[in-house]
Amino acid sequence: MIPLLHVHHIAIICADYAVSKRFYTEVLGLSIIREVYRAERQSYKLDLALNGHYVIELFSFPEPPRRLSRPEATGLRHLAFAVSDLEATVAWLDQHQVSSEPIRTDEFTGRRFTFIQDPDGLPVEFYEQ
Repeated sequence: MIPLLHVHHIAIICADYAVSKRFYTEVLGLSIIREVYRAERQSYKLDLALNGHYVIELFSFPEPPRRLSRPEATGLRHLAFAVSDLEATVAWLDQHQVSSEPIRTDEFTGRRFTFIQDPDGLPVEFYEQ
């Protein structure tokens, strides 16, 4: 068995770098570790942290193909963040003009959760701890 330690990071390719950078930093509150422009690839690479831990690599590329989100397709289903107060999270999202689905309850854990979409339609879940 491979001795895995933890998930190192999640890579996301965005269609509009400025819009996605604002969403992940200003709306979700992730902090910037490093931002690099790679001229040979016409691509930005933005390393983002949550509570000091590297979690997301945000990439831009010229004209990437759109991701199929609905109906659900094979591949990464969604990105999930744990939150302590789901109502406060939804209120924050509302203040930033990000609409969320109705709050649901996980039938197995009894925990509440909701989904939004990032600027490219990637489903993002907020799961109340």
